[in-house]
Amino acid sequence: MNALDVDVLIVGAGPVGLFGAYYAGVRGLRTAVVDSLDQVGGQVSAMYPEKQIYDIAGFPAVSGRHLIANLKAQAAAYDPVYLLGQEAQRLERSPRDQFLIKTSAGTEITAGAVVVTGGIGTFTPRPLPAGEEFLGRGLEYFVPDGSGYAGKDVVVVGGGDSAVDWALMLRPIARGVTLVHRRAAFRAHPGSVEQLKASPVEIITDAQLTATIGGDRLEQVQLSTGITLPCQRLVAALGFTADLGPLREWGLDLHDNRHLVVDSAMRTNVPGIFAAGDIADYDGKIRLIAVGFGEVATAINNAAVRLDPAAQLFPGHSTDNPAPV
Repeated sequence: MNALDVDVLIVGAGPVGLFGAYYAGVRGLRTAVVDSLDQVGGQVSAMYPEKQIYDIAGFPAVSGRHLIANLKAQAAAYDPVYLLGQEAQRLERSPRDQFLIKTSAGTEITAGAVVVTGGIGTFTPRPLPAGEEFLGRGLEYFVPDGSGYAGKDVVVVGGGDSAVDWALMLRPIARGVTLVHRRAAFRAHPGSVEQLKASPVEIITDAQLTATIGGDRLEQVQLSTGITLPCQRLVAALGFTADLGPLREWGLDLHDNRHLVVDSAMRTNVPGIFAAGDIADYDGKIRLIAVGFGEVATAINNAAVRLDPAAQLFPGHSTDNPAPV
């Protein structure tokens, strides 16, 4: 697909972007969703698909995987086009006062409005100082699926939420899990840390990984304390660097050099471009998925009015206009 003409382009296929695709369908808008990852779900799919999420309205608990599957199914009734594994790059104005967006895969998208739901932007894991040669042969930076860890000796390096979450997730699956952190204190949520300490996960603090040992695949790791651990799976959870990438060239007002400033209608300073979710910023902003859902509904409905000034801002109730089946 080299050219595409839609009403709305959503940049970011995380939870907020997927809900935006649903709401665009409710408004009768032709929609495309672009994301640099090769799967929908953003950070949820990449980092904690099996983790239970407790603050989604109407769900006492839902795993990241099921939340994303449900959001995609909700939007599917309106047939949004997904452009995955490609980054939205150059932005131009078309002769019809629309946007022309070119992606890293060469796709050209003409859109009347753009809604940016890119979370923290493109996120890249911080590299492990020792062991990069085993990437894909025992070393991983994400754990979207635990099945490949069954019966293995697993070492997780890090002290943040991802490290603790993955250690807890893999412990029932793996033969053994050791978490190595360079400090005594953890950056992860205190409740998760308490759960970790009460689990069978072996915790080694005030230590760093200094060497990886193996042939075709990883077999052992060495620590700065002199300990050598058996290890067929090494998970490096040292945090991520976020980058807005080409969005910086779109002329958008930024706050803290990383968030897009919006008004109460989720409009950026560039007419026709809206933002919602973690990437958006305004006074009193709270970065939660639950908040992002409301923001993207606001953005889409305001975009609908921009596209058709005669349209009503209020979309009506979903019970009056059920999704097609």
